[in-house]
Amino acid sequence: MWHITSQKSGMSALGLQRVLGLGSYETAWTCLHKLRRAMVRPDRDLLSGAIEVDEIVVGGHVRGKGPHMVGNKGWVGVAVEVRGKGSGRVRMALMPDVATHDLVAFVQRVAAPGSKIITDGRGGYSEVIRFGYSHYSLPFYGRPREELDKLFPRVHRVSTLLKRWILGIHHGRVSRKHLASYLDEYTFRFNRRRSIDRGMLFWRLAQQAVAVKPQTNKRLA
Repeated sequence: MWHITSQKSGMSALGLQRVLGLGSYETAWTCLHKLRRAMVRPDRDLLSGAIEVDEIVVGGHVRGKGPHMVGNKGWVGVAVEVRGKGSGRVRMALMPDVATHDLVAFVQRVAAPGSKIITDGRGGYSEVIRFGYSHYSLPFYGRPREELDKLFPRVHRVSTLLKRWILGIHHGRVSRKHLASYLDEYTFRFNRRRSIDRGMLFWRLAQQAVAVKPQTNKRLA
């Protein structure tokens, strides 16, 4: 846990294997995944206030096929609190698809009722007003990328950083089956990015690791 939390950007299973001198890559991989499951508390607080929400495709490239849940690709919902000119807490989750009920379910999963949900022009998000949220849609279509980033800066920045993290630390080798665990790790790190005390991160992970239900190798396989 100390090796994992003391590295600002995280550690791959191969890196952990080398540091600990383990003879098996699978042992290091299993340790990492068990700890990733402990990085997010099931009872964590929901986001609140103004929240930027978007969906992105994450995963390995599959030649000759579209992005909609094929191979290692998957839809990921991303939500970021607006805190002045900066970003507050972030939440991410793997989504089955981007149909209206999937979008609404993601918002309900991560945001407290009464929050202001800020999205692009995807129509399905408008249904959140039926569940106690306010909704503001930005006119995205036909605008250049640079302008979109200014209109929707926080969630675009977080999405870009997530993809860079997966590519840089894990060399893009993240399967859709275990993608949710990687999202949990990135969320844990991003929400504690301003912490200058790595010992506190270690303490928090240790605290949560003994509180969550155990993960068997069979469930992780």
